[in-house]
Amino acid sequence: MAVRCWRRAAAARCGSGATAPGGDRVTFRSYVQLLKLRIGFTIALTAAIGYLAVAENVSGSQLGLLVVAMLLGSTSSSVFNHFYDRDIDCMMERTAMRPLASGQMERPRMVLWLAAALLVAGVSMAAILFNWVVAAHLFLGAFFYGIVYTVWLKRRTWVNIIIGGAAGSFAVLAGAAAFDPAIWLLPWMLALTLFLWTPSHFWALAILLKDDYARANVPMLPCVVGEARTARYIFINTLLLVGSTLLPVAFGQLGWVYGAGAAMIGAWFLWLNWRLIKEPTREVARINFFASMQYLMGIFIAVLVDKHLI
Repeated sequence: MAVRCWRRAAAARCGSGATAPGGDRVTFRSYVQLLKLRIGFTIALTAAIGYLAVAENVSGSQLGLLVVAMLLGSTSSSVFNHFYDRDIDCMMERTAMRPLASGQMERPRMVLWLAAALLVAGVSMAAILFNWVVAAHLFLGAFFYGIVYTVWLKRRTWVNIIIGGAAGSFAVLAGAAAFDPAIWLLPWMLALTLFLWTPSHFWALAILLKDDYARANVPMLPCVVGEARTARYIFINTLLLVGSTLLPVAFGQLGWVYGAGAAMIGAWFLWLNWRLIKEPTREVARINFFASMQYLMGIFIAVLVDKHLI
C-alpha cells in the first residue's frame, strides 16, 4: 500500500502533461536512449568473456552471434526499465530527460511491446543458434533486471542491487554454455565474481546520486545508512569480491598469471575503497565508481591472457 501511495505522489509531481523541449517528436535518438546500449554492450562483453574463458577453439562467427543475442536480451530489460520507472525517472535529475519520463514518448504500451519483441528475439536466437541453456540464462538475466530488480526490489529495500545484480552473472553463464553447457565450474566462479562486483560498483554510484534517489524515495543504501556506513559496506563487499577472484586459481581452473593479476588489481581496488572509508565524499566515491569498471576490465583481461596467451 505504501509503495502505491508514493508512486501516485511521484506521478502527481511529474505531471501528466509534462513534455520535453521540442514537443512530442519521437526521434531515432529516443529509441537509442531506451536501449541503454552502454549496459547492453557490457552484458554482451561479459558473455563473450564467459565463452572465451572455456573455449579451446574460438569461433568468431559463434562469438559474434552470441554478442547479438545477449545484446537483444539486455536491451529488452532496459526498455522495460524505462517503461516501469517512468514515474520516478522524471523526479531525478539524471533521468528526467529520458523519453518516457519527459513525455517525449506518449505511448508507453508501445515501448512495452518493444521490450517484449526484443526479449523474444534474443531468447529465440539463443535457443535456435546455440542451445536451451544459453536461452534460459539470457531470459533469467533479463528477468532479474526487469522484474526482480526493477519491479520487486528497487523501490522496497536497500538490498535491491545485491539480489537484482545477479542479472549480470547470468551473462557469463550464457557465454560459457554457448561453447559447452557441460563446463560449469569456472563459469560459476566467474558468475560469483560478477555477482559480488555489482554492489561495490553500484553503491559508489549511489553515493553520487544520493539526492536523486532520496527525492524519488528509492531506498538505495546511502539513503538508508548514509555515506560513511555505505563506504564500509563497499569495503566489506570488495573483500569478498577479491576473494572470489582467487577461487579459479585455488581450484586449478586458471593459472598463476591470472592469479597474480587478480591479486594486484584487487589490492589496488581495496586501497581505493579504504580511501572512501577515510573520506566518504562524492569526489572519492566517483573515483571508486570508475575504478570499479577498470577493475572488472582488468579481471577480464587477466582471464584472457591466462587462457589464450600463456
